[in-house]
Amino acid sequence: MAALGALVKKAWSVRRAVVLLGAPLALLPVLLSLPAKEGRCLYVILLMALYWCTEALPLAVTALLPIVLFPFLGILPSNKVCPQYFLDTNFLFLSGLIMASAIEEWNLHRRIALRVLMCVGVQPARLILGMMLTTSFLSMWLSNTASTAMMLPIANAILKSLFGEKDTSKEMSRENEETQAPLQQNKLYTVPTEMQFLASTEDKDLAEEKEITSDVLSDLKKEEEYKNNIWKGFLISIPYAASIGGTATLTGTAPNLILLGQLKSYFPECDVVNFGSWFMFAFPLMLIFLLMGWLWISILYGGINLRGWRAKKSNLRVDAEARAREVIKEDYQKLGPTKFAEQAIFFFFCMFAVMLFSRDPKFIPGWASFFAPGFISDAVTGITIVIILFFFPSQKPSLKWWFDFKAPNTETQPLLTWRKAQETVPWNIILLLGGGFAMAKGCEESGLSVWIGGRLHPLEGVPPPVAVILITIVIALFTEFASNTATIIIFLPVLAELAIRLKVNPLYLMIPGTIGCSYAFMLPVSTPPNSIAFSSGHLMVKDMARTGLLMNLMGVLLLSLAMNTWAKSIFQLGTFPAWANIHAENATSLLPAVENVTLSALNKI
Repeated sequence: MAALGALVKKAWSVRRAVVLLGAPLALLPVLLSLPAKEGRCLYVILLMALYWCTEALPLAVTALLPIVLFPFLGILPSNKVCPQYFLDTNFLFLSGLIMASAIEEWNLHRRIALRVLMCVGVQPARLILGMMLTTSFLSMWLSNTASTAMMLPIANAILKSLFGEKDTSKEMSRENEETQAPLQQNKLYTVPTEMQFLASTEDKDLAEEKEITSDVLSDLKKEEEYKNNIWKGFLISIPYAASIGGTATLTGTAPNLILLGQLKSYFPECDVVNFGSWFMFAFPLMLIFLLMGWLWISILYGGINLRGWRAKKSNLRVDAEARAREVIKEDYQKLGPTKFAEQAIFFFFCMFAVMLFSRDPKFIPGWASFFAPGFISDAVTGITIVIILFFFPSQKPSLKWWFDFKAPNTETQPLLTWRKAQETVPWNIILLLGGGFAMAKGCEESGLSVWIGGRLHPLEGVPPPVAVILITIVIALFTEFASNTATIIIFLPVLAELAIRLKVNPLYLMIPGTIGCSYAFMLPVSTPPNSIAFSSGHLMVKDMARTGLLMNLMGVLLLSLAMNTWAKSIFQLGTFPAWANIHAENATSLLPAVENVTLSALNKI
């Protein structure tokens, strides 16, 4: 038995090598069962999907495989594959990453977070709301992982001021003498003042002492349970808010930009998705989901007590909340007065957001209309702003310096140095995006996307609104176990062809699939923010599963509501657009004609 256990451990230790070498052999039948070019492209895609899901290779290294495999297998020449890694969409994402690096360099994100928490109050439900609002706002511009990693230490400091150090291994005592020591040693304010008064009263008979002991234990258990629930509610709200907030902007998370890049690859004439139009659609959805998620987490973990909301809080809880307020205020004061560099970064950050939003908001002419049509993109806007960060001074310029010959002649540091950008920007994400765009280009050029569309006949009778719900559920479940970036790279070509078969606007299916990739709340491995929160040691898998199940369901329903209401007017989803019709005509020239499904079901909503 021991030998078997040792063998299993050895096999587990080489699992990545087994997948790395075994997957290409296991997928060989794909090359033989499909048409030549389509089969070779599907072989590469399935191989990359396996490597992404199992992480047999680093994600960014797997993303480089098309550069090698597409030319060798005759799918795409190198001069068509390599440019996909540096599309303007990649530079838009790069500009967001560099802006986030500058914000982190000068601690502007921490000042914003603490200021919001000072405004919302220190009651548990309000603090959870403040945490979620702050994290989601930061996640709109920073990476979800960075936002979570920054907010969790702040949450832990506040929780310790409210409840003291959390000791998960402490067992509840059975006798009155044993209950008093833990209260003093662990600094847990768990016994209401009334119980302390009763416990310290003398001249009680034996029956009364037994009753007091029972009451103290009962209140101690209730307070311990309340503390544990609030602690879990705080920690679980942060990664959820980060995932939700990242959907609000195009640069908030990688799947959003992959959608934009693949739209340009499949439907070059599609120009309805840009930073402004996406923000108008996704920001209201984010706010509604955030509010619903806050209510669910607060009710589930005791931040909002529906039965005892009128009950008066004990003095000790009031004191604990006052201490939490002081902790937040003290942390804010440690940042010192607002520096010139912080003010400059905030100004450029606001300019970054406003210029991206106003470039081409669709409902009114944007500032890009003053230039040649098609020349100015979101990437141009973003890179223009971040270039300024590398030469704008971090200290306020002074005229006196020119006339003070004794002043030090040291060079002023810019708001952001290239060395800092190199260290903090996650360059691997750029390669991951490029790998996704290369896959999409391979699917298009090889005819694989058309071949997939020809196999979707059974789905042609599905009403489009039902298809939206099913797609969101399937992708949300799939991304619970796989990278959301890898998931959307795999599914978007299929969704584009399905939309053509259903004769609906491709955005009607591709947008829910993209946002559904961010709705992974049930498992610690679903997203890096979930993993960071779980690693704190205060959450269990069952906590995330029971909380995330309803969060997933709410996300699916709210997304379906958004797609069938305000998204229809923003993206013109009620019609089959001309830019999609061109792609459909190209597809039908390669496949037998099929009967089209009308948009009657969609227009009835």
